Amino acid sequence: MIYEKIKISDICSKLKESKAVISAYIPDNSEEININKKRATIVICPGGGYGFTSDREAEPIALKFMAQGFNAIVLRYSVAPTRYPNALLELAETFNYVRKKENQWNVDKEKVIVCGFSAGGHLAGSLGVLWNNEFIEKDLGVNKENIKPNGMILCYPVITAGEFAHRGSFDNLLGEEESEKNRYKLSLENLVSKDTPKTFLWHTFSDTTVPVENSLLFANSLAKNKVPFELHVYPNGGHGMALCDESTAMNGKEEHIDEHLATWFNLACQWINKI
Repeated sequence: MIYEKIKISDICSKLKESKAVISAYIPDNSEEININKKRATIVICPGGGYGFTSDREAEPIALKFMAQGFNAIVLRYSVAPTRYPNALLELAETFNYVRKKENQWNVDKEKVIVCGFSAGGHLAGSLGVLWNNEFIEKDLGVNKENIKPNGMILCYPVITAGEFAHRGSFDNLLGEEESEKNRYKLSLENLVSKDTPKTFLWHTFSDTTVPVENSLLFANSLAKNKVPFELHVYPNGGHGMALCDESTAMNGKEEHIDEHLATWFNLACQWINKI
């Protein structure tokens, strides 16, 4: 296994002030199996309302994906008081860097997938809908094809700035005084296009923090733009369930352990293998 911790400021001269950090978990290839194997790479954006990045949605998720044979990258992106678009640029640079490491990390450049939880789902989705926007390419000096996700896994994501918004995430992302008009511009259901990557979504119907309508609105926009997606809505369960097992349960709380909800992970892995 290769484990590396990299500061974004060390790999991107355009982001010298960034405090973001990448943690890479890379399985070793074996001569006994396939020394030349190229692997899908999952870039993980933990949740935390753009106020912090959750430990529960970081390393445990990476280790679980790595155990399935994937490369896993955790991005601890900038949060409040840092504002948009810093975190988005950090995520875009992470994708650019992962593809540069094709040979050292055995990266399948056509299977670099973003996985985001809650507000991290908004960040992941933002790259999915904005990867070909000129401002990212210009600000970072990168080829837009190098920052394009080949797929998105959005876990109980923050999507909309409208009626079903998680207001705290948008307050942290843009500032509490930001106008509703500018918040609307980052309401992801309005930004989906035919160029948005295929997407795997899951949510719980009973989520009272980030309402299920967030995923439903995004799925509806994907459908309108004929972008393939897989959507799972589980009837019960709260917000921030992560892996839904003991490894990610907050202080061992039983409500964060649910075998039925935990099926999302294997379903997502099957989806990755088919895209």
